[in-house]
Amino acid sequence: MPYLHQDSKPRLPALPGAARATISSGKTYEELKQDCLRRGVLFEDPDFPACNSSLFFSEKPPVPFIWKRPGDIVKEPKFILGGATRTDICQGDLGDCWLLAAIASLTLNEKTLARVVPLDQNFGPDYAGIFHFQFWQHNEWLDVVIDDQLPTFKDRLVFLHSAERNEFWSALLEKAYAKLNGSYEALKGGSTIEAMEDFTGGVGEMYEVKKAPDNFYEILEKALRRCSMVGCSIDTSSAAETEAKTPFGLIKGHAYSVTGIDEVNYRGLQVQLIRIRNPWGQVEWNGPWSDNSPEWHLVSPSEQKRLSQAALDDGEFWMKFEDFKVHFDKVEICNLTPDALEDSAAHKWEVTIHQGSWVRGSTAGGCRNFLETFWTNPQIKLHLTEKDDGQDDCTFIAALMQKDRRKLKKLGAEMLTIGYSIYESPGRDGHLGKDFFRYHPSKARSKTYINLREVSNRFKLPPGDYILVPTTFEPHQEADFCLRIFSEKKAITEDLDENVAIDLPEPPNPTPSPQETEEEKQFRALFEQISGTDMEIAAEELEYVLNAVLKKTKNIKFKNLSLISCRNIISLMDTSGNGKLEFNEFKVFWEKMKKWINIFLQFDFDKSGSMSSYELRSALKAAGYQLNNYLLQLIVLRYSDEQFQIEFDDFLNCLIRLENASRVFQALSVKNKEFINLNIGE
Repeated sequence: MPYLHQDSKPRLPALPGAARATISSGKTYEELKQDCLRRGVLFEDPDFPACNSSLFFSEKPPVPFIWKRPGDIVKEPKFILGGATRTDICQGDLGDCWLLAAIASLTLNEKTLARVVPLDQNFGPDYAGIFHFQFWQHNEWLDVVIDDQLPTFKDRLVFLHSAERNEFWSALLEKAYAKLNGSYEALKGGSTIEAMEDFTGGVGEMYEVKKAPDNFYEILEKALRRCSMVGCSIDTSSAAETEAKTPFGLIKGHAYSVTGIDEVNYRGLQVQLIRIRNPWGQVEWNGPWSDNSPEWHLVSPSEQKRLSQAALDDGEFWMKFEDFKVHFDKVEICNLTPDALEDSAAHKWEVTIHQGSWVRGSTAGGCRNFLETFWTNPQIKLHLTEKDDGQDDCTFIAALMQKDRRKLKKLGAEMLTIGYSIYESPGRDGHLGKDFFRYHPSKARSKTYINLREVSNRFKLPPGDYILVPTTFEPHQEADFCLRIFSEKKAITEDLDENVAIDLPEPPNPTPSPQETEEEKQFRALFEQISGTDMEIAAEELEYVLNAVLKKTKNIKFKNLSLISCRNIISLMDTSGNGKLEFNEFKVFWEKMKKWINIFLQFDFDKSGSMSSYELRSALKAAGYQLNNYLLQLIVLRYSDEQFQIEFDDFLNCLIRLENASRVFQALSVKNKEFINLNIGE
């Protein structure tokens, strides 16, 4: 899986008004629809065809599914019937309860729902078999177009469906989300907060119920009042417990949505209640305050009506908040803005976004446990300049998201375990090296490394400059990532991806020295033996000379230099342009070679005869080349082996190519300056 450098410059958050068309033809939803109406045909999606590859990537359907349009399933299909509500979400034969719990929460906010599910769609006179939905992905909104062919078995929808058989908005939304992620199977298993963020572009926070703050009821109340999306679940201790039913009718390892929170007068006391929904559309809590429990007999009909209490087997139920804290383990909240739920005031938040990559062998250094490679991870500088109003510190949220892992499931990808550390900046520019992290502890870090799509935490730090290092837990793991920084006051961020710079010493003129060294005498004798009286050698002869000399160097791994490498050396050193190397030119090159050998040995820390590719940035800098992540990643991909090792001949080839490229660059720069000066003179 290729993971190459992403443009890591800070970006503004995407505006929710403009969604990018994603269909391969490049046409918009409206253009495609009008084209179908003009031709009198129903739309068929070429990017997500009605076939098994859109369903599964690792298995075959258990029964033969038939793809049908809603009009072939019922007589009068409707897109939305009586408003889009949480009862329109009933789980089918797919393990995507996490997604359905998020959709149920989505229906509680009409404005957010209308953004994801454009409501001007129907099966009326302008029906063309085409629908569209909008999702947030890594700082941009995408418009996902689908046809309305849905998998069925015996004229029943196989996957998500509405309680009303002729309502299809929820089934079509699930199909669009499956297309976004590559297939229906890619939706198996997940975290509710993942879909919540894709529906809103919001920022998620997770609470462990047993460790929640004392004002947890108020936090949830405020979250729902602010139209935040809220999900909850019960932990499992083993895979065997997944979807196991407790004696109280709750399902372990299952994603529920929180749809309400309120207080009710019961026997003269105010009792805190919370309303939960099971996306299955059935199987409910059977304890106190459940649908048919005796507690409701002492609550007035008007109060029951206010709470929308009904004894229906619809998957939704009330329970006492104290019981909720006993039986549930996790709560996920997706806030449409990052305002703290513990704080009574709303704030305007500044947001910056960085896109980046962890690439094996160059920028995938793993967490601080792996000090030898940790420093090679991408580094983002954070300038906190303004204190919060009336405070001594600066508040910000750092949200690190790994990209497209669900879409890459079909290639064997899983969610990586990710996190980050934050260090006080030493006050110098450029990528920080290994020694800095060896001797400086972090000032803050993510609460945990976890295999979720996003890790998000809130911090308060004094004004100053900080370095944030996003990482996978293990080194050598590849992924693209998106880092969002939300701050109450404007914070400036920059990637410490070093500028490309060349700092080479001026090459010495090849002048004969008054007294030859013993080494030079040996080279001259070898030269005379091979070249003859003209003392010039071609690439084939240079290949013999260098291989003969380098094989005597005991402390580096060395394979024969290739003929191409020797031609590159001649193109680098040949000042006369005759395609050969004179003895004096060879002497100059040999001085370079000795310097490069010393650099190589300096960064061969384990004295194995080869160098870790993670040390290449430092080694090239010692040779005079400062590279950014993009160039470094390309060079590592070209020159390192499967164990992320670089042998000397590859290191030599790399340096020769860099020096040749730098000479071309410098020559072009001189010509450009002459051209500019000429134009200015005119």
